[in-house]
Amino acid sequence: MYAIIQTGGKQYRVSQGDVVKFEKIEGGKGDTVSFDQVLMVTGGTDVKVGTPFIEGAKVVGEIISQTKSDKIFVFKKKRRKGYTKKTGHRQNLTSLKIKEIVA
Repeated sequence: MYAIIQTGGKQYRVSQGDVVKFEKIEGGKGDTVSFDQVLMVTGGTDVKVGTPFIEGAKVVGEIISQTKSDKIFVFKKKRRKGYTKKTGHRQNLTSLKIKEIVA
């Protein structure tokens, strides 16, 4: 059984027991998080698709850690002008263990 949920403007495929990294979700280690924006739930041959979300469906998970991703570098340059700019970015991430999918 797996579900497709939407959080942080992105869609993720999750199943029970998975450890998934999302964009930062407020909360501390051990807190329970519930996602109500469930787009699709499937279990074997039974498939439920929402329009856009499934009423009453939710995915429950537990926060494992709050971390940061690897640094990515952004480099800008204008040729023949002597202009260069280099900056970096580290996205805040939340590691979540999926406990339950309620359809």
